[in-house]
Amino acid sequence: MYQAVIIGGSAGSFRAITKILNALPVGYSMPLLLNLHRLKHVRSGFMEALSIKSNIPVLEPYDKDSIKSGIAYLAPSNYHMYIELNKKIALSTEETVNHSRPSIDLSFATAAQTYHRNLIGIILSGANKDGAWGLKKIKDAGGTPIVQDPEECEVSTMSRAALEATNGNHIYSTDQIINFLLKH
Repeated sequence: MYQAVIIGGSAGSFRAITKILNALPVGYSMPLLLNLHRLKHVRSGFMEALSIKSNIPVLEPYDKDSIKSGIAYLAPSNYHMYIELNKKIALSTEETVNHSRPSIDLSFATAAQTYHRNLIGIILSGANKDGAWGLKKIKDAGGTPIVQDPEECEVSTMSRAALEATNGNHIYSTDQIINFLLKH
């Protein structure tokens, strides 16, 4: 049923995303599209830090890379990552959205257009509202929106905004998110 997982996070999301990546097995049946805010001036090291904790390959895609199962695609620093209808990644340096580049909203909305009900969207900890609108787009397209429990988040602004936008009914702890992903 599901064909892809897209995850957005910002301040305080590193612990949750590394726990998720560490729990998913080699050869996981879907691609993971990661849109994580980070400092613009730090160009390297983040992908490597995630890779150390991950059982599946983590890479920063090039423009027009095809999306494949079992790989985690990390939006490169200071690039928006769009998901095209032909299931390829497009990168751009257009203006920031919600003061962010990459914008979680843009990635989520384009992924929703591509995968419709076959998409799982997950919002993790963060200090702004980026991703709330995009998660609503996933829900409106028939996908499954999941929000990290605000009580578990290091910074709950992002998860609370996502819950408000989606009238969320999938509020999960990190362990529950992992269990959900392993079942689908």
